[in-house]
Amino acid sequence: MSTQSSKLASDIKVLVHDAEQLVKATAAETSDKVVELRQRVQRSADDIRANIGKVETAVIELATPTAMAADRYVHTHPWPAIGVSALAGLLIGLLASRN
Repeated sequence: MSTQSSKLASDIKVLVHDAEQLVKATAAETSDKVVELRQRVQRSADDIRANIGKVETAVIELATPTAMAADRYVHTHPWPAIGVSALAGLLIGLLASRN
């Protein structure tokens, strides 16, 4: 998954760079350069969308077993789960009231 994350980060950097170039080129002229840069931005955005889908699928595959295990635990041991939830709520309330 780290390979997909680094690819996504790289794609985002490319998209930002292309968008900056598009803004600069559009301010000065409306020629073939603008059309070319817009196409590059569109291709980068399409690549990012595809990678986001892959990362989303990987996260769901990793999170599903954990969520199922947590669900089983809460159903077999409801009172400890209620206690932990109450304690977490109390701590969050105390921290929030300090500000």
